[in-house]
Amino acid sequence: MAFESLTDKLSAVFKRLRGKGRLSEADVKEAMKEIKMALLEADVNFKVVKSFVASVTERAVGQDVMESLTPAQMIVKIVNEELTSLMGGGGSKLAISPAPPTIVMLVGLQGAGKTTNGAKLAGLMKKQGKRPLLAACDVYRPAAIKQLEVVGEQLDIPVFQMGQIDPVDIAKAAVEHAKKHGNDMVFLDTAGRLHVDEALMDELRRVKEAVTPTEILLVVDAMIGQDAVTAAKAFDDALDIDGVMLTKLDGDARGGAALSIRAVTGKPIKFAGTGEKLDAVEVFHPDRMASRILGMGDVLSLIEKAEQNLDAKKAAEQMERLRKNKFTLADFYDQLVQLKSMGSMEDIMGMLPGMGGKKMDLSVDEGNLKRIEAIIQSMTPFERENPSVLNSSRKKRIAAGSGTQVVDVNRLLKQFDMIQQFTRQFANPRKAKGLFGKFKGMGMPF
Repeated sequence: MAFESLTDKLSAVFKRLRGKGRLSEADVKEAMKEIKMALLEADVNFKVVKSFVASVTERAVGQDVMESLTPAQMIVKIVNEELTSLMGGGGSKLAISPAPPTIVMLVGLQGAGKTTNGAKLAGLMKKQGKRPLLAACDVYRPAAIKQLEVVGEQLDIPVFQMGQIDPVDIAKAAVEHAKKHGNDMVFLDTAGRLHVDEALMDELRRVKEAVTPTEILLVVDAMIGQDAVTAAKAFDDALDIDGVMLTKLDGDARGGAALSIRAVTGKPIKFAGTGEKLDAVEVFHPDRMASRILGMGDVLSLIEKAEQNLDAKKAAEQMERLRKNKFTLADFYDQLVQLKSMGSMEDIMGMLPGMGGKKMDLSVDEGNLKRIEAIIQSMTPFERENPSVLNSSRKKRIAAGSGTQVVDVNRLLKQFDMIQQFTRQFANPRKAKGLFGKFKGMGMPF
């Protein structure tokens, strides 16, 4: 996950500060040097780092902080506030036209993920009650139109295309099509290049003049670091973009782009792509991201993710059964499926306070999930409700029926016992973390 290394280094700095109790000005300045190096190693723009450290230092050596009973906590608070400010303060929403359709022009370099992430964004808008239309204006990249049609079909969003003609004509026709067919949003998937060039910018300017987009959204790959900032500045200079969508924040990006783009361009990061699935897109909240960078968690985003993906009624029923010790293997499987729908367990645990930056290999194992499903479905309803009755002969029958081994059945029963413990202690991240260490060697499907 992006920022992992930065989170580790900042956490180490703050831990040393807390260990000192009272702080001297020299202590603060030494910590600022370490923070400066951590930010530079995270590929944050040098000028941005210099300004950030100067601002934090000025506030951190103030009388209110130095004479505080907990100066280290005050410094963490200041760094959190300054990080939030650096990334734009409050979140920025997508502008909606008062006279539909809202036209969102997606621009960016080739390989940034415009097509897929533009479709993800359209899918997010659809969940909010909008009626989006995807328009294929990339007529140069092989299979670009087909790619847009495929993701559009998966999201059940219509795609407008006219083949490989002038993108300006396609854009204008797409807007007219939207007006006639009741689409209140149009997402223009424009062409990219490997590098910024004048031919690309000229074409994008002509599209802009032809349809007057409500919003020009630049899609940039967080993995390319400062090159993303350079590209953002070039596109902003040419088109006056309205905002940025960062992609691949789930990868091993150092995070410098997210911390630099707003300061360099003055334009907000509005959305973040956080995975390969077509629902892996989030509104970018600077304050929440700052908290995650500092290892303080992001409970609000976790709650929102749960509300979007979990069946609240079913979850409440399962928790009640768990409280009464009536939690069954069928409930266990339902929970695994629902947790899987929320994304990787590494991302989920990273949103819990105190868990940020912890290195955990918790990617979903589809094979294990399928084995668990097969084993549970090979049980009788009575066995699912009462796993304690599973003796040797029953286990052999279940293993044969599910195409697995008795050892797999035994492993599942151990996992079931562990998940019961984990669910009870989930409210305590420190205890949950201890249980996670046991999960890793047990073939859990995440």
